[in-house]
Amino acid sequence: MRFRMHAFAPTMHVLDSIEALRAARRALVGTVAFVPTMGYLHEGHLSLMRAGLQRCDHLIVSIYVNPTQFGPNEDLSRYPRDPQGDRLRCEREGCALLFMPSNAEMYPTGHATHVSVSGLTEGLCATSRPGHFEGVATIVTKLFNIVQPDVALFGEKDYQQLAVIRRLVRDLDLTTEIVGCPIVREDDGLAMSSRNRFLQPEDRLPARSLHAALSLAADAWAGGERDAGQLVELARTHIERHDGARVDYIECVHPENLRAHERGRLIATDEGAIMALAVFVGSTRLIDNMRLDGPTHDRPADRAQP
Repeated sequence: MRFRMHAFAPTMHVLDSIEALRAARRALVGTVAFVPTMGYLHEGHLSLMRAGLQRCDHLIVSIYVNPTQFGPNEDLSRYPRDPQGDRLRCEREGCALLFMPSNAEMYPTGHATHVSVSGLTEGLCATSRPGHFEGVATIVTKLFNIVQPDVALFGEKDYQQLAVIRRLVRDLDLTTEIVGCPIVREDDGLAMSSRNRFLQPEDRLPARSLHAALSLAADAWAGGERDAGQLVELARTHIERHDGARVDYIECVHPENLRAHERGRLIATDEGAIMALAVFVGSTRLIDNMRLDGPTHDRPADRAQP
């Protein structure tokens, strides 16, 4: 892995057509890092950009709210947007090319091809978001074909998505290196997300219980607990103590194949464990996860947090 220091940011070009993006990409000399986003950028996104420029000579960012990964009960129009602010943030981070296509550009009339990944797209978020990961796999494949990046960076908050993309790249023999980057959290432990803006002041306490619950499970693992059922119940009980929090799912899964560890059977240490969860706080669906068997856990500094 190469790490680079950039003395100055190049002039950023904002492009909205595939043809223009491909032409500008061909003109770049050196390696290219790519960060695909849906916009409304926060520190989590910016950390991916910085990591990309540590590894490569140039950074390309896409901002596209992909309609095919929204389910029938999800409000696409409600997804937060800030195109002007996003442009400024990308420019400040040294982005060379910013790709902001329209729906017509990405899905022209007659578009009929979709990409699906089996196995990893069963369970967890797929249960309550049917079709979501097919939409993710399709748009990521399209973007990789357009951008031709050497490295693409994704946050580990969307752990299932990251696993799907890694499998996609492996199975289709794509040449892009996939880099997963640590979750960036707010001061109270809440994982940064564009959807956090929808949280009301009274939602903050139940929202931060997600990370606290994961930390309790990690502590239990460190103390020797290996029953997935007990670990899940510990996290669920903590979250459900808070009014306004409704659990969608909490699962303890294998880190690679995402299969749920059977409750009542002790997890072998060499299997590893990720606790992943999705919780509705008010009307906002939040996701988070934590590697239970890692050497360290990104728990809140204040152990008394609810």
